[in-house]
Amino acid sequence: MALSSSAGQTGIILGPAVGGFLYVAGAPVVYATAAGLFVLAHVLVACVRTGRAAPVSQPVSLESLFAGIAFIKGRPVVLGAISLDLFAVLLGGATALLPIYARDILGTGAWGLGLLRSAPAIGALAMAIFLAHRPLERHVGRVMFAAVALFGLATMVFGVSRWLPLSMLALVVLGAGDMVSVVIRTSLVQLDTPDAMRGRVSAVNSVFVGASNQLGEFESGMVAGMLGPVPSVVLGGLGTLLVVALWMRLFPTLTHRDRLREAHPAGEG
Repeated sequence: MALSSSAGQTGIILGPAVGGFLYVAGAPVVYATAAGLFVLAHVLVACVRTGRAAPVSQPVSLESLFAGIAFIKGRPVVLGAISLDLFAVLLGGATALLPIYARDILGTGAWGLGLLRSAPAIGALAMAIFLAHRPLERHVGRVMFAAVALFGLATMVFGVSRWLPLSMLALVVLGAGDMVSVVIRTSLVQLDTPDAMRGRVSAVNSVFVGASNQLGEFESGMVAGMLGPVPSVVLGGLGTLLVVALWMRLFPTLTHRDRLREAHPAGEG
């Protein structure tokens, strides 16, 4: 999981840089390169060899359509991990306000905005590489909550910073904390879900992740319009800390989860 995440973060960091050089060569080169990379990706996926289990015939019904949601509701660890990410990112996301910070608060312009946008991905990539070599073994529940709390604190530091290096450092720490949370959450969802339900549960998880990112940007912009960008970011980070404290009480099974893989997690059927 950490290696997969590090590959994604590498693309996030290198993509804009390579795209800038391609843009100089002209739009046809940009689109031709993108098309070629998509073809290459399809070829590589087609080369993957996997075992195929016999499909289980099951009539389509409302119950089967919402089976993923029903399963998650019955698993406190999975429900807590997914919903923690939803509300933490919903409140703590500040990426939508980076252009305002670069122009009006830090006074750096376009080049500073590029540095700010790349900082979270740099922190996430560094943490993903570290976790790939030093996997989490114990106290994963508390580590996850600590990582989300660090995400909130770093968001608040970025919100009040007026110095570009400090702002970048805060975003690097923010990205690192988010990566720890992502690795633990994704691993718990995969390991605590039976094979027959994994596709539907992963679909629900994807909806939550996508919704948190989009709604988080909307929330940041709305609050910034009413109170200003700095209060929006600081209050968002504070909200993330409150979510962490509340979720630790609401989901004690997740809080006290020791290892990623447990045969029979306590308190779950």
